Amino acid sequence: MIFASTELAARLERADCQLLQDVAQSMANRRPEAPVYIQPIAGGLAVFTNPGSPLNKLAGLGFEGAVDEALLEEVEKEFGLRKADLQVEVTSLAEPSVARLLSKRGYVLQGFENILGCRLSTEMEDGHLDGFEIEVSDSADLDSWVDTVVTGFAAPDTQGVASHESFPREAIEPAIRDLVEIEGFARYTVSSSGDGRPVGGGSIRLHAGLAQLCGAATVPEFRRRGVQTALLRRRLADAGRAGCELAVVATMPGSKSHENLQRRGFELLYSRAMFVRESGSQES
Repeated sequence: MIFASTELAARLERADCQLLQDVAQSMANRRPEAPVYIQPIAGGLAVFTNPGSPLNKLAGLGFEGAVDEALLEEVEKEFGLRKADLQVEVTSLAEPSVARLLSKRGYVLQGFENILGCRLSTEMEDGHLDGFEIEVSDSADLDSWVDTVVTGFAAPDTQGVASHESFPREAIEPAIRDLVEIEGFARYTVSSSGDGRPVGGGSIRLHAGLAQLCGAATVPEFRRRGVQTALLRRRLADAGRAGCELAVVATMPGSKSHENLQRRGFELLYSRAMFVRESGSQES
């Protein structure tokens, strides 16, 4: 059993914030004209990358005491200048005053996601699936990998609680490209053994003893064949052999992904509440 202490939650949220910071800083370095915004606040991090990007958010809030309301107002103004709603992710283990402050400032609770974890070892079972091949993708396969994963994301599974947000392909694709090109990421492709057609893909980031599972999807016509389970096992085995101690992933409550992960030994660690303040809204 993994005990989800406030210390563990703070560690995992810091890792998530570091991931956001790394991708936003990489974007700023490569595209100086992009409207990138990065602001640490109360142990969390506010990030804006591209208009409409799923990476635009304020994450990890509430693990370094109360929120500086003046600094939060500054973050709100920066998102407002970019005509973007501000989504704030607040975990169930964060400073309790955070949710009260957000409600006071006109944020609306829009949904939840679950954070699951699994201990790793060097003896993890590797992934194998008859009729399919799982390979680590290289830079030459990036376009094909992105197309496969985005196609899978474009047709989400309907099991469980529906997400409160959706993104068009033109917003998802650049976000995924920016995400997987930063240090520590590995990409995996699942292909049909018969014709070599890519049918699924996923990624993982190894950082500070953690394996962060990010962006896995299967094209609709190849679902329910074990593709995601095999892909998960391969990534966990590689992470364990690389010395990571814990794998973590975010899922929608009751989703097929959540079910598959629990069958593989993942445990529910805590939940995140998603508060949203619409662009241009006034403090209540």
